Formats: sequence, structure tokens, C-alpha cells
Amino acid sequence: MQSADGLVKSEGWRRRLAVGARLLGHGLLDLVYPPVCLNCDAPTATPDTLCPLCFAQLRPITAPLCPRLGLPFAVSLGGESLSAEALADPPPFGRARAAVIYNDVAGTIVSRLKYGDRPELARFCARLMAGAGHELWADQPVLVPVPLHRARQRARRYNQSGELAVLLGQFTGLAVDASLVQRIRKTRQQVGLSGDGRQRNVAGAFAVPPEAMIRLAGRRVVLVDDVYTTGATTKAATRALLKSGAAVVDVVTFARVVIGADLPI
Repeated sequence: MQSADGLVKSEGWRRRLAVGARLLGHGLLDLVYPPVCLNCDAPTATPDTLCPLCFAQLRPITAPLCPRLGLPFAVSLGGESLSAEALADPPPFGRARAAVIYNDVAGTIVSRLKYGDRPELARFCARLMAGAGHELWADQPVLVPVPLHRARQRARRYNQSGELAVLLGQFTGLAVDASLVQRIRKTRQQVGLSGDGRQRNVAGAFAVPPEAMIRLAGRRVVLVDDVYTTGATTKAATRALLKSGAAVVDVVTFARVVIGADLPI
């Protein structure tokens, strides 16, 4: 019969062997498929990252910014000064934060993640989102990905917002609940629609299922999505969550369209 010390040593060897096997597997994969830049496909030292040239083209969103919409300010306005957009059309959510301004590099990453069957790109995006949304994590909210209609998710094979939420949960230690809100109406693609058209397109498209209302009641929620363009989608999902009992809803995305910075998608 093996002693307790023997069992501990045996388990230690098994763990070390498992770690060694994983590292060996990753090394072999890197030999067969060398890591490349997520944007331009240039060789990189590590996977799931950008080359220095492409990384320098990303435009992180940092303070000073609008405390409500997360829009970057050219100069600090002091206190809790809101952007003109937040004053003219107050959103139903509390705060929105995004990691980067939507530009050519961010757009390529989002497009490949969303339409190019590249769910592994979510790791890079979620890592930046974890830092950008640091103000939102303090009260232990539940992370909820903006859902796709089931028909569209079958066609794409996965929901890019769901991939982002899962990895963001790993980076922040927060729980993820992908079934708190559902897209109950199949909508057309938002790309190419005007601001008003986007709002009409997603009006009434989301609902909280009855069995989820108990889990939602009184909870703080952070909606997770890939890009904030006009906010029509996140606003519609926020209204459905608040109507069904959420205490507060915030929003975090990888990229955000900033008028005057780059053309929107």
C-alpha cells in the first residue's frame, strides 16, 4: 500500500508531466503553425498578438473620457462632465467602456473574429477589455454577452460576444451567464444602416426568459460586445434587462466608433 508521502510525490510527478506535455504540444504547434500577427500575418514571437507595427496603430481609449459613454476627450473637462452625445441622448445603461477606437487594425481583428471563423482572436481582445473596463468590475457584476439569434449563431458556429465574455470572465474572475437575455427576433445585419435604422432594426429584439428572471433580479450586469457603433443593440438589450429586474447595466466592448477619428463600420 502506497504511503501518503508517496501519493503526494506521485501526484506531483503527474502534474509536472502534464504541464510538460502541454508545453511540448504548444511548441510542436508553433513549429507547424508559427504564430503570426492578428492583423497583417507577419511572424510574431508569441501567438494571439499583434506585431509591433500593427500594435502601434491601435488607438487605446484612456482618460480623459466621458464617464457615461466612454468617449475620449481631447482635454480634461474636469469632474463628471458628460459628452454632448450623452447629454443629448442619455443611454439606458450606466457606463460604457471600450478598449480601442475603431480603425483599420481594430476593424480587421473584429471582422476576422466575427465573420472569419477565428474565435481564438477573442483572447487578445478580451485582455485589452479587462483593463479598459476596470471601473466596472468592483461590484462583482455578471458578464452577459449580447446574444445572436439562434439561426445566425448556427450559421456562424459561435457568438463572438460569447467568446469575448468567457475569456473576459477568466481574466477578471467574474461569472458569465449567456442565457440571461435572448434575441427573440431575427434582425438584419446592422452594417450599412443609419442610426435610426439600427434602432428600428433591434427594437423589441431582446427579452429575458422567465426562468432567468430569478437569477437576474437585483444583479449588476455588464453587457459584452465586440463593437459599439451607435449603441442601438446594447441599448435595446439593456432595456430588456432593466425591465426584467437588473439593478444596473454597464457595457464593455473591444472597439468603439468615434466620429471624426475613423469611418464607422
